[in-house]
Amino acid sequence: MSMGNSAENALLLLIFNATTWAELAENDSSSPCTNITVALHTATPDETGTQSTSECAYTGYLRVNVARTAGGWTITGNSVSPVANIDFGECTASPGGPATHFSVGTGTANFMIGYGTLTPNITIAAGTIPRIKTTTTLTMD
Repeated sequence: MSMGNSAENALLLLIFNATTWAELAENDSSSPCTNITVALHTATPDETGTQSTSECAYTGYLRVNVARTAGGWTITGNSVSPVANIDFGECTASPGGPATHFSVGTGTANFMIGYGTLTPNITIAAGTIPRIKTTTTLTMD
């Protein structure tokens, strides 16, 4: 089954902006998730993976939290983009391979909502501050 474009958009608004999907779903009112956690990966985490699958592990790396609001994410049609650049910790040693993918999740038990390919890939070297730009999009098919 494929979702219609308006349903895809409503789902993304619910997940990334905590916007109620009229007559179907609303944001958790007792203890809602307030951030979307972004991770970098050296290979695709794939649909069966988690946020820790092939996750970058360079010295200085940490996942980044982005507010689960319209101030954190832009939803256009059936795609989502960060409102501001997402900067990760500076690589100070043990760079490993390049960051080829990113994922977004809830930050709980490595739960992954979705993932995408970084284009261009980010070469990780000492002194590098990996960045996901506002032009990076995650699109539902």
